Amino acid sequence: MTVKVIGAGLAGCEAAWQLAQRGICVELYEMKPQKMTPAHHSPDFAELVCSNSLRGDRLENAVGLLKEELRRCGSLILACAEQTRVEAGGCLAVDRQGFSRLVTEKIRSHPGITVIEEEVTSIPEGPVIVASGPLTSDALSGAIGEYFGQTDYLHFFDAAAPLVTAESIDMTKAWWQSRYDRGTPDYINCAMDKEQYEAFVRELTSAQEAEVHGFEDKNVFEGCMPVEVMARRGFDTLRFGPLKPVGLIDPATGREPYAVVQLRQDNAEKTVFNLVGFQTHLKFGEQKRVFSMIPALANAEFVRYGVMHRNTFLQSPRLLDRYYADRRNPMVAFAGQMTGVEGYVESTASGFLAAVAMAAKVQGRPLPDFPRTTAIGALGYYVSDATVENFQPMNINFSIIAPLEQRIRKKAEKNLAIANRSLQVIDAMVADGI
Repeated sequence: MTVKVIGAGLAGCEAAWQLAQRGICVELYEMKPQKMTPAHHSPDFAELVCSNSLRGDRLENAVGLLKEELRRCGSLILACAEQTRVEAGGCLAVDRQGFSRLVTEKIRSHPGITVIEEEVTSIPEGPVIVASGPLTSDALSGAIGEYFGQTDYLHFFDAAAPLVTAESIDMTKAWWQSRYDRGTPDYINCAMDKEQYEAFVRELTSAQEAEVHGFEDKNVFEGCMPVEVMARRGFDTLRFGPLKPVGLIDPATGREPYAVVQLRQDNAEKTVFNLVGFQTHLKFGEQKRVFSMIPALANAEFVRYGVMHRNTFLQSPRLLDRYYADRRNPMVAFAGQMTGVEGYVESTASGFLAAVAMAAKVQGRPLPDFPRTTAIGALGYYVSDATVENFQPMNINFSIIAPLEQRIRKKAEKNLAIANRSLQVIDAMVADGI
């Protein structure tokens, strides 16, 4: 039997890989390069539209736990991320183009996966996993709404940060350091004094924004908020957010700066850097004008400006079960950000779980029981929790993972204990052949 997977993003590629690795023939449908969206720049699969970071890599961090679970479960996306890793302190960041290229090579070369380059405009009969992403084409989006009997998805607005060339950064006004000197000094830090910061915020909050139909500040996703929206929330908001100077010492003064803009390498060659936390939807000329007020970026060359796009997602608690499958028809499943999981790793996890569950259904095996004590399982439970009244996209966090039976006061120790408990469960499941 053949399983169709729609969409070759992170979730779709992970789903196709897991199915094929279990001996199931896969038809992977992808509309690129025949049809692109404004947010896409590459014909390759698993394109990282926003940041090149898969976020924290420590087990005391919930996303670090989720990544480790996926590694132990044989995730394609995590394996490719490790092979294309670039220095980013305690985070897992990748060479953006190298990562997508490697995922594409792995998928196209797998004998069990057939790639079909065409736009899907209706929901096929199962078995199928729809992983078309938050940037689903209008035709398929309409078909999904028709399938569920609803015309409106929930939606929010998401944004990407600009990229600058390394050679255009003034290193006489910047320095290399990771916050608190954790790991190697992998970030370029651009200091601002109080006067420079105040001038920057004034211009940022009054700069012209690009027109985005239906956009309002209240509709932004909190985890990927445009920097100008953040600045409008209070004069010092940025200093407690992406411009936080804590843990950084300017070697020119020997003191903690008033504010710091951090840059993270975006490719393995260290020729391109992204402005961390600077998602934006300002007009391109305004981005150049305002961001050049950062002293070290006065002559910055922008190779890509930030953009905003509308993301759509399902009212999943009413529609999907904990395996991301349609409650009415378990042979039709969904995966990725359209289900309401937020983030690259979370999207990957949803594709993984939807696929291993679909494989079990197709092969007549019991469904794998990822409990709420695991991060993979906890995400599935959150997405399918019918008691959630105001469903919103969510990153993995320890609050949705089952708590410990014993009380541990220190947060880091408690989180590490939760992680170790989870990994024991994952290791046992892997040993049993999930």
